[in-house]
Amino acid sequence: MPMNIPNSLTWARIVLIPLFLGVFYLPHDWLSPSEQNSFATVAFVLAALTDWLDGYLARKLAQTSAFGAFLDPVADKLMVAAALIVLVELGRIGAVVAFIIIGREITISALREWMAKIGASRSLAVSFIGKLKTTAQMVAIPLLLYHETLAGVNVQWLGSLLILVAAALTLWSMAYYLNIAWPVLKGIEKGNGKV
Repeated sequence: MPMNIPNSLTWARIVLIPLFLGVFYLPHDWLSPSEQNSFATVAFVLAALTDWLDGYLARKLAQTSAFGAFLDPVADKLMVAAALIVLVELGRIGAVVAFIIIGREITISALREWMAKIGASRSLAVSFIGKLKTTAQMVAIPLLLYHETLAGVNVQWLGSLLILVAAALTLWSMAYYLNIAWPVLKGIEKGNGKV
């Protein structure tokens, strides 16, 4: 496991997860609800920024590695899933929305792994729809964590709208990836009688 700067940033992102989650479980006399929201938002945004920065530095410093390629998406999915679960518990999003987003991540991760095993992973490269989905959810989640009015804007309402957009894009991107993989699945079924 190479410990270079990009991989260290990815590990830092994983370490930030219990920080932005744990703040909501501290005794109420330690931090006010408003302070909890602010702290969690800042921690999540820092974690999200390390996602961009580790990829940039890996390319810029030529420090890409197989371990980094594995760990980076795992860190992303853990971060998003943890945030969605705590937002459900706080009553800021519905469980169905969280299930759609988390379920899609599990499904597409499994599909990518399977396609890689059969040598067809290039056909499941990240799509523009997938990038839009990621952008929508990475803007929505901090707004939902913050939960306060900001400069007269009801960020809970805006975050709720964006997370619904993210859920819709999630279903669209999942259908897109499954549609790409379908001919491969059909070819295997015809070739040996198994899917």
